[in-house]
Amino acid sequence: MNLRQYLAAKDYKDNPGRLAEDIIHLVFLVLGLVAVGSVLVITVYLVVSGLPAILKIGPVEFLFGTRWASTAAEPEFGILPFILTSIYGTAGAIIIGVPIGFFAAVYLAKMAPGKVRKVMELCIGVLAGIPSVVYGLVGMTILVPGIRILFGVPDGATLFAAIIVLAVMILPSVINVSLTALQAVPREYEEASLALGATSTETYFRVSVPAAKSGIFTAIVLGIGRAIGEAMAIMMVAGNVANMPSLFTSVRFLTTAVASEMSYSSGLQREALFSIALVLFLFIMLINAVLNVLKTGGKSR
Repeated sequence: MNLRQYLAAKDYKDNPGRLAEDIIHLVFLVLGLVAVGSVLVITVYLVVSGLPAILKIGPVEFLFGTRWASTAAEPEFGILPFILTSIYGTAGAIIIGVPIGFFAAVYLAKMAPGKVRKVMELCIGVLAGIPSVVYGLVGMTILVPGIRILFGVPDGATLFAAIIVLAVMILPSVINVSLTALQAVPREYEEASLALGATSTETYFRVSVPAAKSGIFTAIVLGIGRAIGEAMAIMMVAGNVANMPSLFTSVRFLTTAVASEMSYSSGLQREALFSIALVLFLFIMLINAVLNVLKTGGKSR
């Protein structure tokens, strides 16, 4: 079938809107294939680049080794400190940032006066647009010295400082997405709850929030992705030292381990950095898979 016959079969002359619709469908299909293809290319590249070093070093020594000395005379490539630091840092940021962002979103969506909501939304938008390096600079000049003085530690560049910075950085994502989800809840749901005798607060938390739980869950996922993928700001406030994680010691995350050494790496060291990137990639995929399972399980009930 040639193009003329195909167009005749589709009857585009009598229905021009159908042609536009099919073109839009084709554009979306191409964009979707590009997105999927990009993920596949990244996955294949990381596996090809990162797997050889893991096999050379040994999976157990690489994943569970507690010492990283990539430039020593006898190099060691244990990344367990980086893995645990990333887990603790992300968990701490979520524990602090998600409740603050959630309650702020509920307040702005349901309780705040119109003028206050507009000002706060503007501030949140500005907060979302601040580059990561600015967060790191502010944390390095204000937060790090403050922690050193307040807690009496030798150096304020610690895991605790990284957690605070990450918690602040995820706030815009959590608030904006949760706010949009809460504002999308039909007003009839709340009116019905109020008519049955529930208070405003009970209505917001027992009707509006459950109705918007899908969007709020998405906000949490975005916050986790932002926290675990951050590098520059964390490098400036965490000390960037390959220690086992402790709240008031300098640490190094998976992301900062790659960023801090890639510029001068070579040989097995460079391959090991690609292996760290592979572990980080698989770690993020695992977290997303677990969260999606939890989300689907919640819907099925």
